[in-house]
Amino acid sequence: MKRGAYIVIVFFAMVCMALSASAQKRGKLVMGGDNLRLLIDMRSTKTEVDSLLKKAGLKGANAAAILKGDFTALKKDGWTMAEKQGNVIEFDRPLEAVNLNPQVTPYLITTKIDNNDNESPGYPADVSFGINNFAKITVHELPSGLTRFFLPGYAQSKRVLLSGNFNNWSTLKGIMAKTDSGWIADIKLKPGKYEYKFIVDGHWTSDRYNNLVSNHDDNSIYFRYNYTFKLNGYANVHKITLAASFNDWDANNIVLEKSPKGWQKQLYLQEGTQAYRFLVDGKWITDPANPNKIQGADGYTNSVLNLGETVVFKLDGYTNAKKVYVGGSFNNWEHGLIPLTKTKTGWASSLIIPPGNYGYKFVVDDNWITDPKNPRNMMEGGVVNSYISVKPNYTFKLSGFNNAKKVHLAGSFNNFDDFGYTLAFNGKEWTVSVYLKPGKQLYKFIVDDKWMIDPGNKLYEPNQYNSGNSVLWIE
Repeated sequence: MKRGAYIVIVFFAMVCMALSASAQKRGKLVMGGDNLRLLIDMRSTKTEVDSLLKKAGLKGANAAAILKGDFTALKKDGWTMAEKQGNVIEFDRPLEAVNLNPQVTPYLITTKIDNNDNESPGYPADVSFGINNFAKITVHELPSGLTRFFLPGYAQSKRVLLSGNFNNWSTLKGIMAKTDSGWIADIKLKPGKYEYKFIVDGHWTSDRYNNLVSNHDDNSIYFRYNYTFKLNGYANVHKITLAASFNDWDANNIVLEKSPKGWQKQLYLQEGTQAYRFLVDGKWITDPANPNKIQGADGYTNSVLNLGETVVFKLDGYTNAKKVYVGGSFNNWEHGLIPLTKTKTGWASSLIIPPGNYGYKFVVDDNWITDPKNPRNMMEGGVVNSYISVKPNYTFKLSGFNNAKKVHLAGSFNNFDDFGYTLAFNGKEWTVSVYLKPGKQLYKFIVDDKWMIDPGNKLYEPNQYNSGNSVLWIE
């Protein structure tokens, strides 16, 4: 499983009580081989090694002694030295020596080892839409706005926790309260897709009443809804379905449910512009309650739904142009899809775009150009495009370097692309706003082609180039 056994405490029950959020940030936990492996970077500090030993359940080991090369305590606990590569020493322990809830896939305990694990647990995955599928409702929304998770039964259990990508798969947080019929936990979730499991007395278990599970690790999946499609009336029809751009116009997989006023369907829907129509007993109709409509390529008229942030694209000048469009990564660079309207001073268009970082260009009479009023750029497919961030949640700042010709930002959020995002200089500092997913982000500035960590951020970690990466945590 990908996260179900994410922390090595599944092998050592005592670590379940010791692992803290700060320890997770200090050490990295990633998949290992077919036995338990412990990697120690001899450049680590005593504090870091102490934290590492606690995760591995080693009570009598002394960090200072280990850093001096004395591994007696490790050997007594059943660990054997497997190999040494540079400053990193690997110790192995067979799974048969670990009798406390062994999992199918063991995990690697490590610190100061770069493993390119840049995922951001806690953020809803990117999906077009989602609908829950429960045999028995075990997760539901409360009037307070909180989401309640319910685990029926397990009356004899002593401790049950709720763990998922919403709490970094923590084995310390998410303690569930015992009731007369099971265990409950109330948490606050934003609309989106979430994966979760229960930890019952140290054993990871999926929600047996939830029919939605991830393909690779059997994590249960829950969608926090954000939209309801409604079609009032039609009391005498037998079946109404919804086909839309977000479900590839499949008229079979989203069936509306009959309500006292008509028909409706709740679901999670990704922000953006979506086209849709209803199929009422085999007959296509648009949404009578939605005045926004558009002619589809198949000849049908579709209703249009806009969810997200309104972004205004403006291009001054070019008043003699016959046609102007805007294209970008927000519409998969489809040429001519979004026309701009001519104004007194140029061209403009308002679009609904989901939160994120995008490249874009204008198309003036079939000629692609970057935005002349936007100093920020990014590289996509080897091409330089103008850059825009929709609903940015962090602004990177670099003070000084007044004489620099160009400053770029690269990080785990853009695969450390060597062009990155262009920063603009405002007379005092270089800045660029970015939309980042919650979790750990690594980054660097590139000043006139020279890579450097953020001098204004004291938090950094070593990398494979011995140059370090600045570290940022987004809540």
